[in-house]
Amino acid sequence: MTVDLAPLQTIWLGRRSYRSTWALQRALADARRKGWQEDTLLLVEHEPTITLGRRAIPDHLLASNEELEALNLDVVAIDRGGDVTLHCPGQLVAYPILHLDRWGNDVIAYLRHLEEVGIRVAREFGVTSHRDAGFTGVWVGENKLAAIGVRVSRGVTTHGIALNVDPDLKLFRTIVPCGLHDRGVTSLRELANPVPRLEQVREVFIQQFCAVFECEAVPYPSDSVDPLAEFAPPEPAPSPLQLSLSLKRQAS
Repeated sequence: MTVDLAPLQTIWLGRRSYRSTWALQRALADARRKGWQEDTLLLVEHEPTITLGRRAIPDHLLASNEELEALNLDVVAIDRGGDVTLHCPGQLVAYPILHLDRWGNDVIAYLRHLEEVGIRVAREFGVTSHRDAGFTGVWVGENKLAAIGVRVSRGVTTHGIALNVDPDLKLFRTIVPCGLHDRGVTSLRELANPVPRLEQVREVFIQQFCAVFECEAVPYPSDSVDPLAEFAPPEPAPSPLQLSLSLKRQAS
């Protein structure tokens, strides 16, 4: 018996800023809620950026303003849950823009599915990884290989999963990743032999995402959706914790 797989528009954005990609996410999510857009998977490699989730703790940003400027690190307060994370070249970031009604609007199941994708991708490159019952993400021992942070608004997902392929891990010293003082960060460069290229990981990620979420990838040109970013809903106001962190940076 043949099962009809739902189409998934897959868009490779290349390397670009976090802020422009976030605007595109918001525009696509708005279009998905209105039924103007199919489910979409954005794939991107970001310029160096620290993101502050709605529960970000000021002390978890360790770098001074001078250090941030020297490292060319942007800092962005965003609307996902969680604490502080970092994006940089060498990291494959995937943003599924999905309507969760197909999966019973079960956010916890959605998170477990994202973890499963990350675990399967790592396995394809000879790396054994696992979940941690206490902390969302993909782990190898006590070190995080992939960070996950999402937002679900009116049934549609934004944000997603960041898989460390070959990033400069020294950049993670500027934060307490995800607010976990006693955990580390790792990458496929440290674990896989041979070390895969980001392009290889991207293709495997699409395959495994489609397998886990039971969909069929439909490649879509990025220049067809980029103009949507101009119509993105405004950025939400930062939380009190995010404001506190911003004031701390300004005073340093």
